[in-house]
Amino acid sequence: MRTLISSAFVSLDGVVEAPGGEPGYRNSGWTFKDVEFLPEAFEIKSREQKESSAILLGRTSYEAFSPVWPDMEDFADYKLMPKYVVSTTLAEGDLVTNWGATTILRSLDEVAALKETEGGPIIVHGSATLNRNLSDAGLIDRYHLLVFPLLLGAGKRLFSGSDKDTQMLKLVEQEAYANGLQKQVFDVVR
Repeated sequence: MRTLISSAFVSLDGVVEAPGGEPGYRNSGWTFKDVEFLPEAFEIKSREQKESSAILLGRTSYEAFSPVWPDMEDFADYKLMPKYVVSTTLAEGDLVTNWGATTILRSLDEVAALKETEGGPIIVHGSATLNRNLSDAGLIDRYHLLVFPLLLGAGKRLFSGSDKDTQMLKLVEQEAYANGLQKQVFDVVR
């Protein structure tokens, strides 16, 4: 079974919306506006590219990343990696042609089936709605969180407000940085 890893920039109060400057959110760009950039705090991002074998995205994140990431040196390792987009509305004609093989999955059942295939870890970037749904369905195996020392209040959250059974996590890696960022890696115990 493949490991499904959720990777997120998250505020201390759980907001994940528009960390890189995406339009439409009043606190857009919060990862770089008020927090000093320290390269060592982002080491996990390059490690994710080396350790992952596929990317899983929701439609909205795919539409945000696919015009930009294929040509960015910072994300070069992802270019040839298989991509999977979970969407009920995206069509084959909506996919970019310069970012490697991309498969549209229509349901969480198809994500569960993907996890049963041979191969290495699958990384989820962005994709707030997809993350919440994957978590609620018990499909996420690990969280890679970069927690920013900010309270954003309103915004899309990483975790849903669903009334569900307790989900236990085990902290397997952590580090705090001089700029206030914290790296927290959790395995889902179930």
